Amino acid sequence: MKLGIHLANFSWVDDMSQFAGKLDEIVADAEGVGFDRLSVMDHYFQIPGVGPYDAEMFEAYNILGYIAARTSRLKLGVLATGVTYRNPGYLVKQVTGLDVLSGGRAWFGIGAAWYEREHHGLGFNFPVLKERFERLDEVLQIANQMWSENNGAFRGKYYQLEETLCVPQPLQQPRPPILVAGSGEQKTLRLVARYGDACNVRGDSPEEVQRRFEILAGHCEAERRNYDDIHRTITLRMDPGASGERVDELVDTIGRFAEVGVQTCIGTVSNVHEPGVLKAMGDVIAQVSDL
Repeated sequence: MKLGIHLANFSWVDDMSQFAGKLDEIVADAEGVGFDRLSVMDHYFQIPGVGPYDAEMFEAYNILGYIAARTSRLKLGVLATGVTYRNPGYLVKQVTGLDVLSGGRAWFGIGAAWYEREHHGLGFNFPVLKERFERLDEVLQIANQMWSENNGAFRGKYYQLEETLCVPQPLQQPRPPILVAGSGEQKTLRLVARYGDACNVRGDSPEEVQRRFEILAGHCEAERRNYDDIHRTITLRMDPGASGERVDELVDTIGRFAEVGVQTCIGTVSNVHEPGVLKAMGDVIAQVSDL
């Protein structure tokens, strides 16, 4: 079992002039204690359940570029890019640039988008769900075409590109791994089977995750994909305690998800900015590495 760290709440300092220094500490410690990957949210307003809508939030690929320059091993990506936020050609160029500048450490996480308030707030179109999924299918096609030798046109229902030129190409070949995020059983998991190298489903319970993996396996059979070729991830709230007092409990929880086939847990680490928390997560990583 591998662990990833997900940065979703950036309210770490009272004075934002100190933010960059705190971020430097967090990503250095995360890499040092053994996290496999690091992700950030792709939102423009803070989301419900994490903080007030007007809390600090950064543009995802901007902050990942900063983090890339301060790390050397962590895989870097977004969990997950909303399909409505960017022109798809521009989005693929962003991910490609991150891959090149990080030395081949980028992964491409994408989903159908859901947070209506930030769309209206900043003037983004928020289509109905059916259209968002149709757009997601087209964006995944565009990404695969731009990360290939085919520089020709793309003619879709929603997107028309005259030239799918992407130079430089990513360092990772044939392309950065594609993670399709979401738990929708009929649409999202079908797109995982069709295009994804990885999935990310909700992890409310091991039993629920196992059921969704079984549905994914069925879609893989229909798409003639090898289910075992898809890396299976969940997001999980991780709270080891300020002094590691909940490490054993967290290890037990992660172990139960490993038993149903989860290969990476991507954690929002409680109080990640406080001293001692990431050191405690290092103890967790060491204990789950063989699961």
